[in-house]
Amino acid sequence: MTHTAQKPRHKGRRFDPSPGKIRYSRRWIGATVAGGVLTTAALATGHLKTTALLGSIGATSLAYATLYEPRSPQLERITLNLPRLPLALDGLRIGQISDMHLGLRYTTENSRWAVHQMAAEEPDLLVFTGDFVSYEHAIAELPFVLEGLPRAPLGRFAVPGNHDYWEGVPEIKQTLTNLDIEILINEHRPVTIGKETLVVAGLDDMWDGVPDIEATLQHAPGASVRLLLAHCPDALDYISGHGIDVQLSGHTHGGHMCLPGLGSFCLPRFGWHYASGHFHVNETQLYVSRGLGGLPLRLGCPPEATIFTLQRGSG
Repeated sequence: MTHTAQKPRHKGRRFDPSPGKIRYSRRWIGATVAGGVLTTAALATGHLKTTALLGSIGATSLAYATLYEPRSPQLERITLNLPRLPLALDGLRIGQISDMHLGLRYTTENSRWAVHQMAAEEPDLLVFTGDFVSYEHAIAELPFVLEGLPRAPLGRFAVPGNHDYWEGVPEIKQTLTNLDIEILINEHRPVTIGKETLVVAGLDDMWDGVPDIEATLQHAPGASVRLLLAHCPDALDYISGHGIDVQLSGHTHGGHMCLPGLGSFCLPRFGWHYASGHFHVNETQLYVSRGLGGLPLRLGCPPEATIFTLQRGSG
């Protein structure tokens, strides 16, 4: 098993919200402008009750989106039906934690909550899909935040995200290694269950890493199931045709705000095609976690940790 050389840390680099890196929804922008116009028109024509009502709705929504939902994570339970799943793997449970973004508001509390959920659920396999920190100083928090993680009999694996590259992958990797979490960068590990093999593969980050699916799967055994960890969900289009059964990703935070008719408010590059949730594309099932952290702004897409159950069958 080999992996491609890591890029050096991008010292001093931070999140870039420019349109070239982030796509903002025209529907959301249009709705915001329309709301402003209605409020201004109501005020100009003396409809004070209407103005007060619109202002109240706006203020309440803002308070909810900044003070409540970002710190109200949910445990999602997802069943993945795999037609060729061997009986030995039927019922296997995987826990996913993604986008902790330590260093931002609510992220320590949300991440500790996720650890407690995993300890209670005791999944067979535990995976982390990148963006552990948003600031370099928060790397030192990882041992405290991840204290109490279940052992997970089939292993604990991780991949880096773009923010991890910006703040220091070598330091994060060493910290995770000390916590018995193996970070996979363009490499894989075979996990044996009875006479069956589950390949857990980790693809390097698409934003600031050097993703190489051929290197990732080099010398991989003929496995019953191939599970790929990839921080960016749009990696799905890159790995097509490589026999990946399940891809688990994060990165998008669900678009931070997502409402019916408006969709996701903003999506980062390499997360433009698959915003959040469960997708079936050709041979692969993709699940995109909304993650636990990021900008403390959430509306209609609360933070999450996830428990998957593999099930034999279609659908």
